[in-house]
Amino acid sequence: MCQLLGMNANTPTDVMFSFTGLATRADEHKDGFGIGFFEDRGVRLFVDHHSARQSPVAQLVKTYPIRSDNVIAHIRKATQGRVALENTHPFQRELWGRYWVFAHNGNLVDFHPRLHAAFRPVGDTDSERAFCWLMQELAKAHAGVPAIAELTRTLAELMPTLHRHGTFNMLLSNGQALWAHASTHLHWVVRQHPFGAVALRDEDLSVDFAHHTTPKDRVAVIATEPLTQHEAWTAFTCGELKVFVDGQPLG
Repeated sequence: MCQLLGMNANTPTDVMFSFTGLATRADEHKDGFGIGFFEDRGVRLFVDHHSARQSPVAQLVKTYPIRSDNVIAHIRKATQGRVALENTHPFQRELWGRYWVFAHNGNLVDFHPRLHAAFRPVGDTDSERAFCWLMQELAKAHAGVPAIAELTRTLAELMPTLHRHGTFNMLLSNGQALWAHASTHLHWVVRQHPFGAVALRDEDLSVDFAHHTTPKDRVAVIATEPLTQHEAWTAFTCGELKVFVDGQPLG
């Protein structure tokens, strides 16, 4: 299956340490990668249908000095849809005058919803179909941008429909919050003061966050599997939906 990485912070934060750990796993997930950074209402989206281990785009991202408070990244192991740029996550759409970014890990069987002209897939993956359906149903449920708690309730009502078709682990953000849903594997951790040294599980790389943060900083990291050693990662339960705002889960 694919691998997901999300970050939500209370101040623009560098995600390159975690992305380096994710990219290391591209040896088994070599069918493309992508990462989206929110900057206020804008999004920088980098995607490539080549492996994150070999892609010059991935090398650019690893050295690009981007700081963001909401990030979604994905490395792909294709299940549905050919290996092509249009099938590479994350996907992006506009709704209510804001960009939305989405990535999916899993496999949805026989999921072919009716979609109207505003939200239609460009590629041929189950993931993009699911994203378009979610955007369509959110647009039908709300006339304008609702409060985060209301959006979370609507998404919670929609998740069982997708869950019935197979494995649906996902990350979704509009730059105001980050939603994460798990049907199998997804984990999260919050980093806050007092910060300390952290080492990656899959790469000989460590960083002491105390040298790069302030006591007020807080960041939540969400990943398919824990990326680091000696941190208290929490596993999602099956069917759980969580929303992260300002570097911490709500509710």
